[in-house]
Amino acid sequence: MQPNKSYVIDFDSTFTQVEALDVLGEISLANEADKELKLAKLEALTNQGMAGELSFRESLIQRLELLNAEEKHLPLLVEILKRKISTSFVRNKAFFYEYREDIYIISNGFKEFIIPIVMELGIKEENVFANSFEFDEEGKIVGFDRENVLSSNNGKVATLKTLDLKGDVYMIGDGYTDYEVRAAGLANKFYAFTENVERGNVLEKADHVTPSMDEFLYLFNMNKAISYPKNRIKVLLLENVHPDAFGTLKQEGYNVSTYSGAMDEDELAEKIKDVSVLGIRSKTQLTKKVLDNAPRLIAVGAFCIGTNQIDLEECLKKGVAVFNAPYSNTRSVVELVIGEIILLTRNLPDKMMKMHQGNWDKSSNNSHEVRARKIGIIGYGNIGSQLSVVAEAIGFDVYYYDVTEKLALGNATKCNSLKELLENVDIVSLHVDGRKDNKNFIGEKEFEQMKEGVIFLNLSRGHVVDIDALVKNISSGKVIGAGIDVFPEEPKTNKETFESPLRNLPNVILTPHIGGSTEEAQENIGNFVPGKIMEYINTGSTTNSVNFPNLQLPILENAHRLIHIHLNKPGIIAKINKILASHDINIVGQHLKTNETIGYVITDIDKVYDAEVIRELKDIEHTIRFRVLF
Repeated sequence: MQPNKSYVIDFDSTFTQVEALDVLGEISLANEADKELKLAKLEALTNQGMAGELSFRESLIQRLELLNAEEKHLPLLVEILKRKISTSFVRNKAFFYEYREDIYIISNGFKEFIIPIVMELGIKEENVFANSFEFDEEGKIVGFDRENVLSSNNGKVATLKTLDLKGDVYMIGDGYTDYEVRAAGLANKFYAFTENVERGNVLEKADHVTPSMDEFLYLFNMNKAISYPKNRIKVLLLENVHPDAFGTLKQEGYNVSTYSGAMDEDELAEKIKDVSVLGIRSKTQLTKKVLDNAPRLIAVGAFCIGTNQIDLEECLKKGVAVFNAPYSNTRSVVELVIGEIILLTRNLPDKMMKMHQGNWDKSSNNSHEVRARKIGIIGYGNIGSQLSVVAEAIGFDVYYYDVTEKLALGNATKCNSLKELLENVDIVSLHVDGRKDNKNFIGEKEFEQMKEGVIFLNLSRGHVVDIDALVKNISSGKVIGAGIDVFPEEPKTNKETFESPLRNLPNVILTPHIGGSTEEAQENIGNFVPGKIMEYINTGSTTNSVNFPNLQLPILENAHRLIHIHLNKPGIIAKINKILASHDINIVGQHLKTNETIGYVITDIDKVYDAEVIRELKDIEHTIRFRVLF
């Protein structure tokens, strides 16, 4: 007979994401002038107590004195804490119900708010051991039951000794008092729970660091909400991706690391070997060589608009979904274009430089208003079309050209050819994508077709303009102003020197690839791309993927979701269903979408199935990748 197993769980910062007394302080001190000072002191006392730097009882006494709390504050505290139950606990609610007889909450907190919270996940009231408040006649919290051993040092140890649990005991918590249980020999192992907080001296004492409840259940081979712990998904973010991306992915439970610059091919090929998710911007080149060294890679996030730096076809062949942010920085690029046009039309770059040199050049020569001037927009996608609207609003006469049919916005005039646009406009703004076919899209021939005295801007991709031809036409005076944000060769980090023949030319604005680099745009991208990646990992949805067939999936309940990615060959879905039928497995729902390279099948099945099913599905000919989501 297998020995009994008991699971002892801490409450503050383990069962919940927060320290309950800190939250109570936010409520009880809300109207006090020195609220922030008291809250900071409260947090410090909590951390000192949890880290073992201050005796628990002394920490508790000082915190209650600071709080000035009342019984009437507790209902609001409970409502807040119900929304702050640790994410992985909520995700694995089934575990708590299934093992409710063997789960104990032992906390130095207070029953008045702990019991209503833990009962949300089915935990029995009689299995909760915690302190109790003492109130005066007016309902003010004036202390605690000092006879309760949990109000003193080593209270958890004393409580467990009294319980005398039989069989194996596993302690899950975030504080030093949780480690003391293991040190006293009352638990087989201590699991330091780090989903909400990490305490250095506690991690050193732990038998195992548990970033989430999923990890704990995974180690014990128990049923869990997801097929593998999220902390085993290693994420690498390069090129100073916005901190929101790091925070979002870290909060989801992934193992996230960052690198400030880009990496060259050899360096990235080495670093990517155990990476599941890669986040890059425009400088990093994701080549076949790199992908050949990335056996665990399942998703790539391009934290920018373009994806020409990524070998999309090779990603597709390897079953790697790619997501970008096609709209998030559109406004930022448009505003920079408008700003540069105004500066260049007024001939301000040269005048500003002269002022820094001490030269006063007050003159209206070559200085014009933008009103009624003709702007030609090449590429009428997300950025080009929004530029069209903004430019028209401030008085430009807008013309545009695109290789695909695009509906004109406002009073914009569509040009039937690139030549027609170039011959008619005063300002040319380039907004094409970075496909290889667009290399030197604007060269000597195109500059010859432009009007004398044209202003030229490129905020799209560096290789789409022949730089030598541009330099020649600036030097000759045909191009009287230029704004260039992107270059064929760019420094990989801010420490490298920028070299270009465009340096020191008259009335030229050079910017370091910052068209979309506003705080607003980067924040938008930093939230949008991780959201799509998490949705793909968690549900299989590929909405907005730039290379996968797009599937929007329904919410799954009471079933397992199987993802099968394969080469687009006839008969694959029939083989999948044959295997499931041979094992008498009921299909709850099934979704299939293909493109010219791959087929993407999502199959939802009943929970009960033989592990042999998974092996057989993986062994289907032409399978690229297979994974179980739930």
